[in-house]
This record gives sequence, structure tokens and C-alpha cells, in this order.
Amino acid sequence: MKEISVQELKAKIDNKEDFQLIDVRETFEYEVSNLNGENIPLGGILIEAEKVSKDKPVIIQCRSGKRSAAAVMQLEAQYGHENLYNLKGGILAWQEAFDPNMPVY
Repeated sequence: MKEISVQELKAKIDNKEDFQLIDVRETFEYEVSNLNGENIPLGGILIEAEKVSKDKPVIIQCRSGKRSAAAVMQLEAQYGHENLYNLKGGILAWQEAFDPNMPVY
């Protein structure tokens, strides 16, 4: 599984690169804090797989990187995606690296 660090993600955002960011946390978690990704909870990722781009990099994130890793594995196995990246450490790593005041739980 391919992974990306929060530093690499921030560089992509700062450089205005074309990619899709998907947050697989539950909606109530997303509402506490998010990185402006599209919210598709893990339980619905296969049902809503058509929303996942196949023609540009897709970075999948969650709280710590575990659920996003599960989402990457499911999408790769079920639909053959080859453009997926798991955000290492999730939103907790982002908070630690860039935004210590970001509310997390």
C-alpha cells in the first residue's frame, strides 16, 4: 500500500496540485475537525466507490491511518484502484505537525 506523509500532503495543498482527498471518518468526527476532504465514512466506501477518482491521485485519511488503510485495501481489492494513498498518522499527525489548536478527540 502506498502511503503519504502529512508533510507531503501539505506540499500538495500548498502547490495546488490536482488530487482528491477523502476522509473516511464518521460524519460526527468530520464535523469536529477536517482537512476539507470529501467525507465518505468507511462503512460506505464500497457503496460510494464511484465518487473515488480513478484518473488522479486519491489520498484517503482518517483519525490515525488505520481506517484509511482499510479503505485503500478494500478499494484496491474490489475495484482495482492503483492511484490511492493512505495518509500516514491521519488527522492526529496533521494536528501534531501543523495545527496544535485543531480540535481532535
